[in-house]
Amino acid sequence: MKVSEYMTRKLQTARPDEGVRSVFFRMRRERIRHIPVVTGGGQLAGWISDRDLRRPDWADPSVDLSHGYQLDDQLEAADVMNPHPVVVHTYDPMRKAVDIMRERHFGALPVLDKRDQVVGVLSAHDALRAFAELLDTIEAEKTS
Repeated sequence: MKVSEYMTRKLQTARPDEGVRSVFFRMRRERIRHIPVVTGGGQLAGWISDRDLRRPDWADPSVDLSHGYQLDDQLEAADVMNPHPVVVHTYDPMRKAVDIMRERHFGALPVLDKRDQVVGVLSAHDALRAFAELLDTIEAEKTS
C-alpha cells in the first residue's frame, strides 16, 4: 500500500504572497482543513492548517478569547504557514504516513513526487479509506 494509492490528488494550493483572508475563505468554501503553500515552480514552500488560522501565533495573546481577531489580506500565507512541514512521498508506504500522522497528531500531510513537486495531500480520511479496504480484504480472505 503506497501513499499514491490513497492520497487526494485534487489540490487546492496557496501562494506565499496570497492574503490570509483569501486563503481562509477558500479553505472554508472547499471544505478543506489543510492547504499546501506552493511556489510558482510547484515546490512546497509551507503548509497551513485550519488550526493555524483558528489559533494563530500572531493573534492578540489576550487572555480574553471571547473577542475575534481580524483576518485580513495584509497578512500573507508566508506569514502564517509552517515553512518546514513534515512530508511524505508518493512512493512511501502508507504505514510510514500513518505512523507520522498518529505519532505527531497530524490530520494530513503534503505529498511530494520524486522531483519534490507537490502532487497531493494525504488526510486522515484517506488513511481511513485505506484501512477500510484492508479490512475488506481480510474479511474476503476469511470467507473464501
